Amino acid sequence: MEKNIITSERTGDKIIHVKHDSGLDIYICEMEGYSSIEALFGTKYGSVNTMFKMADDKEYTVVPEGIAHFLEHKLFENEDCDVFELYAKTGASGNAFTSFDKTAYLFSCTKNYKESLKILLDFVQAPYFTQATVDKEQGIIGQEIQMTNDNPEWRVFFNMLRCMYHNHPVKIDIAGTIESIAQINADLLYKCYYTFYNLNNMVLSIAGNVKADEVLAICDECLKKCEDKGLETVFPDEPESIVQAEITEKQPVGASIFNIGYKCTPCKGNERLEKVMAASVAADILSDPSTEMYQKLLRDEVINSSFGTEVFTGDGYFTVIFSGESDSPDVIRDTVSAEIERIIKDGIDENLFQRIKKSTYGGLVRELNNVEAVANLMMNSHMDGVSPYATIQVLSDLKSSDVLEFMKNELRKDRLVMSVIEGTV
Repeated sequence: MEKNIITSERTGDKIIHVKHDSGLDIYICEMEGYSSIEALFGTKYGSVNTMFKMADDKEYTVVPEGIAHFLEHKLFENEDCDVFELYAKTGASGNAFTSFDKTAYLFSCTKNYKESLKILLDFVQAPYFTQATVDKEQGIIGQEIQMTNDNPEWRVFFNMLRCMYHNHPVKIDIAGTIESIAQINADLLYKCYYTFYNLNNMVLSIAGNVKADEVLAICDECLKKCEDKGLETVFPDEPESIVQAEITEKQPVGASIFNIGYKCTPCKGNERLEKVMAASVAADILSDPSTEMYQKLLRDEVINSSFGTEVFTGDGYFTVIFSGESDSPDVIRDTVSAEIERIIKDGIDENLFQRIKKSTYGGLVRELNNVEAVANLMMNSHMDGVSPYATIQVLSDLKSSDVLEFMKNELRKDRLVMSVIEGTV
């Protein structure tokens, strides 16, 4: 088991990476002088992974939507007690989340991290499902689905995705539907667990006031060796075109909200990272408060301080989103679209580009001093197939011509959609 030291050439920060004999990738960042610790034990398994097979399988297995999230909920219960009770004894704060492309179990603490790490590694490797507990959980998650269906921010986002994607499962709620979770049983949960919770498909990321040798000794004690079974996940073919350009829904909210999104071409690894950085800077250029476009929308009371942007991407999907509150979202859509055309024609203001690039760079460097951010950076980078410090390097090399090229190729009118929740209050 060899330690590989990953160093940022630009900041001097260091991370230890170990490919453990069990098959698990382990990332450790010793942050001397910090009092807190953040640990994540994650698997590359999210809501979009509904179709998969192992190397020895002849056919793909298709599972109900929402099963990754359902499995996350159930894994916190073991035969003897609830995992949160164990964390309470060590003083750690435990949690978990399922996203579109990953599931992670985590804890944060300021003491007893070794005991908490043992709890984390032990319960994630010890599934316990019975049909009785599955039936009970179906009711609980069913209520959660109904609650999110009543959440206007959630609705406006997924309505946008359904306007964009014909077939890709990213358009389905992470928790699934009432109908899909009704198909889940204990046998299906075990099948998904032993497929995706294989240590070769997982990563442990821990940062803060820790010692690498102590972490690795606990890993030697707790990890169970797994054979790499050649997991393969696939997605339905997804055309470049959008489904529809606009959708509006009425809900009892005080202010209308919108998501305006561009469906972009998906990609992987370093190519995706380069594209994400170009997209992020492009979005910031379009939404910067100093620009004439922003100031006019503000003067005309079309936007307010809620106006913002996001780059949303993963396996098989890539979207640039503009969101906020407005009674005139169509004006925002048309104005943003016209501004993109103007920039493509006239070029990017180099001073604005450099200011946004430096601000973004400063934000990335500041995050290296945040224990939680570093732990998440290590996990996310591994799952994305890039080096933890690659983002800083890619941003440093980014030119305004790269951003302009992204705008030309990806921020296209024929891939633009708008989702609106109109207030009825």
